[in-house]
Amino acid sequence: MTIWLLSDEDSQQKSKQKSELNKASDYAMTDFTMTVMDQEGNPSRIIIGKEMAHYPEDDSTEVTLPSVQFIEPGKETWLISSDKGTTQGKGDDILLVGNVIITQKENPDIELRTEKLNLDTLHNTAYTDLAVSIKSPHGSTDSIGLHAALEDKMINLHSRVKGHFDAPPIQ
Repeated sequence: MTIWLLSDEDSQQKSKQKSELNKASDYAMTDFTMTVMDQEGNPSRIIIGKEMAHYPEDDSTEVTLPSVQFIEPGKETWLISSDKGTTQGKGDDILLVGNVIITQKENPDIELRTEKLNLDTLHNTAYTDLAVSIKSPHGSTDSIGLHAALEDKMINLHSRVKGHFDAPPIQ
């Protein structure tokens, strides 16, 4: 029984590696800037990246070094970057991996960092189970896991939350 399980696991890994090698894109871009429009025809996202490839086999898209601006008229513009981004279909759910940084264009002194982030662009939420670090001019906070409602500017830190805050000088 053990030999069969080991053999089956090995063949699954080989099958996965073979399928990844055979994965062919139907289109790709390098050093690109792409603007995503909302239903009214206004820019809602500006995506800049080093490389992007779409794979029709599973309707997935992979982006190397993505940097995204989330634009909403009358509200702060969120900036999110990472080493790699993947999505499927229309791109409503995006997985960002490696050196994920979130900040606001109008307030770049506050920065959130993690290694993996799930981003739901329909509901403007972000989620991770990994370590998170938030830095500001007056302190820092670390935690394991987070759920953020970007539109409401609300962040829920899941566990092992610790931080320090230095009150700004009185002016």
